[in-house]
Amino acid sequence: MKIALVDSGIGLLAAAAAIRRLRPDADLVVSCDPDGMPWGPRTPEDITAHALACARAAVAHRPDALVVACNTASVHALAHLRAEFEPALPVIGTVPAIKPAAAAGGVVAIWATSRTTGSAYQRGLIEEFGGAARVHEVACHGLAEAVERADRAAIAAAVASAAARTPADTTDVVLGCTHYELIDDLIAAALPGPARLHGSADAIAAQTLRRLTPATPPGDATLTVLHTGRPATLQPEALTYPQGELLTAARV
Repeated sequence: MKIALVDSGIGLLAAAAAIRRLRPDADLVVSCDPDGMPWGPRTPEDITAHALACARAAVAHRPDALVVACNTASVHALAHLRAEFEPALPVIGTVPAIKPAAAAGGVVAIWATSRTTGSAYQRGLIEEFGGAARVHEVACHGLAEAVERADRAAIAAAVASAAARTPADTTDVVLGCTHYELIDDLIAAALPGPARLHGSADAIAAQTLRRLTPATPPGDATLTVLHTGRPATLQPEALTYPQGELLTAARV
């Protein structure tokens, strides 16, 4: 069993670790784009080109499934990736967990990048899955970039800013960027009141394993790292997060 994951940066660690916890035997190929990130400020066409390049580099390693572990890439490039690789290769995208967060009809805050906040894509998800919940969009300026750099001071400042703009009566917070799941403990501690956090990593992992055929053989728990298509190792910043530490137990 070999599963490839694509993201602009280390946000894919959350989904990769979730897959590793469910299937410790799986071989993982993590393909990110340090030369081209962040993807958010790019045009949709440029994001698609970068995502396709990372995906093609990963697919060269003959995975059994391809995970687009990035909200931005899923918005702009998922259809193109599926057109190129499916049905031969299952392609799994990332969707913010608005539906489960809004299920109880409480007060929901969606933490997302500045580009995603207020976008037609996110507003469409709110309209479709928000139900009776009161939904607030919270732009997290610079948070993904700070997480990518493992810059603790910048992370703390960005989290504090977003928390200050989160309603005090919030019951549920959607982590609308995969990078945010790497610091969910810091986000929980900064919120104005107790709230449930909803990430996408566990759902991505479960959906990925569902898409694999029952005959998919076990792997050897290896880890292959690609940086803008080049063989690499996990960057030091990745190892500052528990999800990155979990992956280092694999044979690289």
